[in-house]
Amino acid sequence: MEAIEAILTRRSTRRYSGEMPERALVEKVVEAGRYAPSGGNNQTTHFIVFSDAEILSDMAGLVCKEFAEMEITEGMYSSLKNSINAAKKGGYIFHYGAPVFIVTANKKGYGNALADSACALENMMIAANALDMGSCWINQLHWLDENEAVRNFMYKYGLREDETITGGLIL
Repeated sequence: MEAIEAILTRRSTRRYSGEMPERALVEKVVEAGRYAPSGGNNQTTHFIVFSDAEILSDMAGLVCKEFAEMEITEGMYSSLKNSINAAKKGGYIFHYGAPVFIVTANKKGYGNALADSACALENMMIAANALDMGSCWINQLHWLDENEAVRNFMYKYGLREDETITGGLIL
């Protein structure tokens, strides 16, 4: 697939078969993220890849619990309100049951943390499309970055204390 075609035909996928993509394809997607531009070529975006169904289920349960405990406040954007409302109803699976979840993190206090991670996420979505894989940007862990339970969960899987969760991508 040509680069322009991969960009123009990329769509967010929110329904997954549960079939695990080949490891080599997932590695190519992450490599595309690693080659994204970054401010001053700092290359500080950290990728944490989840592909274990049990861990993803535990993560989904934790995210549902933490969102369900939140109150909707004035000025919240609609997608965050939707996540909170869905969690309050129970059974909220924020990653749509996708078999792979790639979390991006970057240095706390680094002014380009979100921009650099956004470039990496976009590269990965385009690469996934070129490799005939569905993908979708996922922000729920970013919204819960300050949440102690979520941070403790993420520390077990490689998040460092000096990092902020900047986004995520499902495949």
